[in-house]
Amino acid sequence: MERLIALVEKGKPFFDAVARNRYLKAIRDGFISVMPIIIFSSLFLLIADIPVLWGYEWPQEIKAFLMKPYNYSMGIVGLLVAATTAKHFTDALNRDMPKTNQINSVSTMLAAVVGFAILASGSVVEQLADGTSLTGLDTSYLGSKGLLTAFLTAFAVGGIYKFLISHNVTLKMPEQVPPNISQTFKDIIPFAATTIVFWLFDHFFRLAFGFCLAEGVIRVFQPLFSAADTYPGLAIVYGAIGLFWFVGVHGPSIVEPAIGAIAFYNVANNLALVQAGEHAASIITPGTQYFVITMGGTGATLVITLMIAFLSKSKQLRAIGRASTVPVLFGVNEPILFGAPFVLNPIFFIPFVLVPVFNVWIFKIFVDVLGMNSFTYVLPWVTPAPLGIILGCAMQPLAVIYVLVALVVDFAVYYPFFRVYDRQLVEQERAGVVEPQEAEPHEKPIEAAMQPADESPAAPDAAPEKDAAVPQGSTLDGKRVLVLCAGGGTSGLLANALTKAAEDHGVGLEAVAGAYGAHLDIMGDYDLVILAPQVASYLPDLQKDAERMGVATAACGGKEYIDLTRDGEKSLRFVTESLKGGE
Repeated sequence: MERLIALVEKGKPFFDAVARNRYLKAIRDGFISVMPIIIFSSLFLLIADIPVLWGYEWPQEIKAFLMKPYNYSMGIVGLLVAATTAKHFTDALNRDMPKTNQINSVSTMLAAVVGFAILASGSVVEQLADGTSLTGLDTSYLGSKGLLTAFLTAFAVGGIYKFLISHNVTLKMPEQVPPNISQTFKDIIPFAATTIVFWLFDHFFRLAFGFCLAEGVIRVFQPLFSAADTYPGLAIVYGAIGLFWFVGVHGPSIVEPAIGAIAFYNVANNLALVQAGEHAASIITPGTQYFVITMGGTGATLVITLMIAFLSKSKQLRAIGRASTVPVLFGVNEPILFGAPFVLNPIFFIPFVLVPVFNVWIFKIFVDVLGMNSFTYVLPWVTPAPLGIILGCAMQPLAVIYVLVALVVDFAVYYPFFRVYDRQLVEQERAGVVEPQEAEPHEKPIEAAMQPADESPAAPDAAPEKDAAVPQGSTLDGKRVLVLCAGGGTSGLLANALTKAAEDHGVGLEAVAGAYGAHLDIMGDYDLVILAPQVASYLPDLQKDAERMGVATAACGGKEYIDLTRDGEKSLRFVTESLKGGE
């Protein structure tokens, strides 16, 4: 086992590089940008469909009224994703462009919307009884069915813009022209070029095949969709997430962009099947990712966290479990991942990787053998997993039974490994063995760390008390800190710790949590950006962006991050040293 772990860990630099790949990052960040829209629209689906479970059907006009927000949000999600992916891809391209010759992300967003509409839609002509012809827009592939085409469109737009702008194929205006007007003329040629390319490509593609590119992409990838939904395919897809996380690489950053289009296509298709009275059998959906294989977070850590919190004989393990229980209930499991730890802990390697696979296999058995419908709704990922499964599967009785079965299986698989680790720690505690602490560069007293630059530190015999107020003029007064993680949940732990510590010490520091990928437009308003462990591999890209904006950056390792969330003074020292390092 240790050889296997060493082999996987040896490939960590490669996995980090994959996670930082500009194409995968653009897809992931594009999805993150539209998640509020997806979740908002799903609420209307729940309102429209849940009453059917109790035998009540909304009147047709009421149902049409309820579905209108869904149709004009999720129904055009492909169009929206084309724009957001183009925006994030443009941001990635600009890191390698001269500061004086950047690509306009607003222009690429507009070009992607136009290009996607050309490639994924067509005209629909309807003849009325009186002979009048009505021409409309075919929206069949503007929603989740067109997501793959949306990505292709965004990347093509970015490539064309970068080529033309880097070779100065633009309209140049005199220096006297205001910059905003000059930028408008600069974008004319790239925008026209992308639109003409998509227009001509679409024309000849439809002549050759008789359908649009979006439909063609679905036909090409349909066998892959089917293969991924098999037992081996599910094991590979979802087992990889746990395997990557085990060695400290944020697995979802690698896997989710590859299956995101499949997942949202499947959940929309499942809904259509259920509404038509048919069986919804597609397993790979957002709900499967959020609640089945990550029941409590990557590694399906809900059960093992409760075990550690209430069954541990080891005092330190029990304390970690109880501190982690509430975050894990809402899918934020970094405290237990790095606190227990699970990451790079050989004892937990097997259950950490296999329990999520068992969960999804059991889910597939319920769907394929027992006839349960798979997920038909998209819910926020912070919904507690058991509730998310039940609501996402339309409150079917079989979904409740599945939750109970999965919890029992998770307990049975994790329990023997938990007992081994718990006994090991108990023996260490009895022997008085204390795990050596990592040297921290921020271990000087907090008052000295935040001493104003124009004052000398107090003499040893006049050192202030630990809880003394921070002097006015502290280096942290008026500073703003942005903490980033993958989804905005883990980062909240450190942001809250900083906020509380600042209040306790009378420091005028503001700390805010956010998601990496949705940060670029706001990071210029902050003095320091901190990356949580799950996105720490993105530090080189963040530094390029921060350099242009004059913002300091820092990244935390797993144990260090947990220590900072638990120790307010240490977190303030970390911020102080990070700000000094960025000067």
